Amino acid sequence: MSFSPRVPRSTSILRRMSPDEVFGLRTMGLTEIYGRGDLVVLGLGVMIGAGIFSIAGRQAATTAGPGVFLSFMIAGITSLLAALCYAELVSSMPVSGSAYTFSYVVFGEVWAWIVGWALILEMELAAAVVARAWSLYAVQTLTEFGVSLPGLITGAGGFDPLSMVILVALTGAMAFNARVGLRVLWVMVAAKLLAIGAVIVVGAVHFDAANLARIPAPVAPSPGGGDALHTTLVGLLIGETHSFGWFGIIAAAPAIAFAYIGFDVVATAAEETKDAPRTVPDGMIRSLALTTLIYLAVAIVMVGMVAYTAISTKAPLADAFDRVGEGFMVHVINIGAVLGLTTVILVLLVGQTRVVFSMARDGLLPHGLSRLSGPHATPLTATLVIGAVAVLLAGFLPVLTLEQLVIIGTMVAFMSVAAGVLRMRRMLPDLPRPFRVPFAPVVPALSMAATLWLMVNLEAITWVYFTLWTAFGLLVYLLYGRRHSLLAPNASNTPHAPHGRGRHRR
Repeated sequence: MSFSPRVPRSTSILRRMSPDEVFGLRTMGLTEIYGRGDLVVLGLGVMIGAGIFSIAGRQAATTAGPGVFLSFMIAGITSLLAALCYAELVSSMPVSGSAYTFSYVVFGEVWAWIVGWALILEMELAAAVVARAWSLYAVQTLTEFGVSLPGLITGAGGFDPLSMVILVALTGAMAFNARVGLRVLWVMVAAKLLAIGAVIVVGAVHFDAANLARIPAPVAPSPGGGDALHTTLVGLLIGETHSFGWFGIIAAAPAIAFAYIGFDVVATAAEETKDAPRTVPDGMIRSLALTTLIYLAVAIVMVGMVAYTAISTKAPLADAFDRVGEGFMVHVINIGAVLGLTTVILVLLVGQTRVVFSMARDGLLPHGLSRLSGPHATPLTATLVIGAVAVLLAGFLPVLTLEQLVIIGTMVAFMSVAAGVLRMRRMLPDLPRPFRVPFAPVVPALSMAATLWLMVNLEAITWVYFTLWTAFGLLVYLLYGRRHSLLAPNASNTPHAPHGRGRHRR
């Protein structure tokens, strides 16, 4: 059945890919390896990590105080609204590419490029950031067990070889055997959930409600000292530059949104999922709901154990347990952090390769990046290129200072997907939707409003960097993507089949 006319080849930057063309792409290429449970594990693997082992404590100590769990609720609700919108679009178009592909159908090629370019920024930089964090926890874990490493290995001089090692290892595992990577992911997610369970149970024993009595915490001067570039946009507009109070609780939410980044990665696995129109929405929403509950439990336990003024920004959870006399938990936390961050890196690399694979298959990036290889037809070239770039970023750049760039890339995708639900219901009302966003158009509108609110609470310098990244991306599109697109006038009438093994599915 045809749901829209075939889009004619055009020089217009507003040209769109039709759903028929999108469905045609699904008949060639990636192998179905994921089931419902695998998608939940994929979501837990990428979302549970940085939020529990670093972000919560740092934001409690510097920005939100004991009300940090409210910041988690704000970020979680925003993510849930976005996830509902993702669920509808992925149920209608279960192919790789996630928000990029949805935008191609709904808004056209140039906006799809902007979204895809933002996703590349989000996932590539996130993999490098988390690899750096992994390196710090790995060194800390070894130190706790009495193993001393030279400064060159620990990254003391700026060069960080450990982060490069973990990225090379995971890139190799993902590139040459997708099923082995999936089995490893199951084992690691189970192990880190056990560690988190121990954190919640032992921490609850030392919970003191008095530590949560002052919500919001008394207002304090902002650590930024009034620096305009490091003040949020909304802070510049209303003149607020302080930490804590209600302003601090809200201001912490965008940074905490970093912890929820990943449910959208589940959507990129749609083309490799059995019964994707129903399985992907279910797996995405379940994993996000479980993650939110786990984050809230850990955040409440942490700020309940010690006063927010005493929380260490370097190792929040470990220091909190040390203060209450549960020193053995430091080992549990460090091992759980290493395992947790390992799964985050792995899933981010998976999601990034699928976005790049989709853009290359559409001609917007070199077609060689859509090459499929091996018994499970994985995008080998894209995986190796993405892994190499992440290795360089993590090893040589101070990526930990660029965390908010990851967030703004994600927020752009969130906005596009929420708007896409509203536009597609008008544009393609007869397109099958196994999952429908409840209470539309209210929920998509709320999603856009909540996402925009998080975006204006990012620092001004983040907007400057993102504007430069987007401008560079548009230049790349004009010089390469626009001319090589499948929808360009000189393109063939059929999509390019990815190199290597493909399979037909109905």
